[in-house]
Amino acid sequence: MQPQMVIIIENTLMAMALRSLLQDMVPGVDVVCYNSMESFRNAPSLRVVHYFVSPTILFHNSEELKPHLRRTIVVAEGEAPTFIQSGLRIIDATATEQQIARQIIEIHQMGHPSGHGHHSTHIGSGEDRETLSVVPAQLSPRERDVLAYVVKGFINKEIAEALNISLATVVFHRNNISEKLKTRSIGRLTIYAVLNNIVSISDI
Repeated sequence: MQPQMVIIIENTLMAMALRSLLQDMVPGVDVVCYNSMESFRNAPSLRVVHYFVSPTILFHNSEELKPHLRRTIVVAEGEAPTFIQSGLRIIDATATEQQIARQIIEIHQMGHPSGHGHHSTHIGSGEDRETLSVVPAQLSPRERDVLAYVVKGFINKEIAEALNISLATVVFHRNNISEKLKTRSIGRLTIYAVLNNIVSISDI
C-alpha cells in the first residue's frame, strides 16, 4: 500500500497550499486532504506516515489521534506555544510561504538527520519507513548560484553584483530556473534548493 500524508484541516485553501508544498518535498508519497475527522474515517484504509491537523481537529479528536502524536504536526495560526510545550511539532500557517517551507524542511530533517541531496530520503519509522528518491538537480552551475541567492532573499540587482554579471543575465537565469523547475513560487524554490544541497537550512 502506498504511504500517505494526511491533511485534516477545515480551511480548504490552507490544506491545498500545504498539500502543494508537501508534494514538492516528498514526491513518492500521496498527500490527501480532508476537512473533517468524519470524512477521514470514511476514507479507504490508509498507510499514514504523517498527519497534519488543525488545533481544533486535534482538540476534538485527541483520544483518536493520541496513538499517532509522534507522527502528527499541528498546523496552527501563530506560534501556538501551548502545543510546543506539549512536545508537538508545529507549522505556523500565518508565516510567509518561504518560512512555511523552512518549517516543513526542519520538521522533515528532525526525523532524517542523514540529509538529502542525491541520496534517498526516509520518512516514518519501523513498518512505516519508506525510501523516497529526491529529484536530481537539473540546473547548471550558474543557475544554482543564482537560485541560492534568490532563496536567501537577494533582489536581482544584488545578485548581479554578487556574481559580477549583468542584471539581464540574472533575469535570464531566473527565467530558466522557473522554466526548468516549473514554478516561480519562493516556497517551492526553497524546498528544491535545500533538498538538492544548493543552500543549507541555516542560510534561509
